[in-house]
Amino acid sequence: MRSNKINYLMVGTFVLLMLGGLVVALSVLTGRTGSTDPYYTYYSNVTGVKFGTQVVYEGFPIGQVVSVTPEPSKGGMRFRVDFEIEQGWQIPKDSVVRIAAPGLLAAVTLSISAGAGPAALLVGSEVTSEEGGDLFAVVSGVAEKLGGLADGSIAPLLANVDKAVSSVNKMLENDGEVLVRDVKLLIQDASLLVADISRRIPVVIDNMELIAADVKSFSGELKAVATPENRKLLEETVANLNNATSDARSAMVNGEKLMTAMNDMVTRNDGDLHRTIKDARYVVESFSRRIDAINENLEGMSRNMLEFSRQIRQSPSLLLNSKPVTDEAQAGGGAK
Repeated sequence: MRSNKINYLMVGTFVLLMLGGLVVALSVLTGRTGSTDPYYTYYSNVTGVKFGTQVVYEGFPIGQVVSVTPEPSKGGMRFRVDFEIEQGWQIPKDSVVRIAAPGLLAAVTLSISAGAGPAALLVGSEVTSEEGGDLFAVVSGVAEKLGGLADGSIAPLLANVDKAVSSVNKMLENDGEVLVRDVKLLIQDASLLVADISRRIPVVIDNMELIAADVKSFSGELKAVATPENRKLLEETVANLNNATSDARSAMVNGEKLMTAMNDMVTRNDGDLHRTIKDARYVVESFSRRIDAINENLEGMSRNMLEFSRQIRQSPSLLLNSKPVTDEAQAGGGAK
């Protein structure tokens, strides 16, 4: 009987020690082992946030969520999240707290990103919140879009591909022999073409060698022509052409000046010009009135010259022993 009491006492003591150790472990894990400072923030979505959710400051655990309280507002329902952190921990005023998960399978935490300002928040004040994205909601949305894409685009595309394959199969069944025969003819033509090209390749190579030799010869001649003396002569020729171009431009300028001067002369001496034209017209008219007599005299003179030249050819001695010419008209008058 006495041994049973001792056993009960030992078992009870062990259970109490285990319960005490469990309480201490839970206190350590939840961060409730010492004095804390309260803070709060607001979110429109608190997925995964509950009592005991860990609060971290730049990844370092400093507290936990105490309560999540829904509060109706004009813009809809929002949730006040109260949390406690280690007493004396300074949070800059421009710090931001967001709902985040360190990993895909890790628990959600309230992650505080430290601000750069020197001033700290007062204990019990609100910490600026930043809405975080819900990974599962995003994945679900992407899955819905992929489903809609599969139903609206991929399925009709597969149906069209199936129709196209069926059409190709029917075409091969109906026109397969003709297609094979055409392919054979095409292959034969290609073979003939390749053979012709093979025969022509040596000729083409020979022609290319001749062209290369001509090019080489021309380059040698060009090098022989491109001597320093020829280059100097070419430069002098180009310089002379430039000078000639300058002279031509000067001549054009002088011509323009001459035309301008003539225009001025015609404009200023209009009366003299009219008189000159009138005199020239009188001379031309006088010459035209006497042109017939002039023509007759020229014709007579040409006949006399022709007769003179004929007699000289017949008897050149007439130039030395010529006799005076008797005027037949005067001789006839004396006879009478």
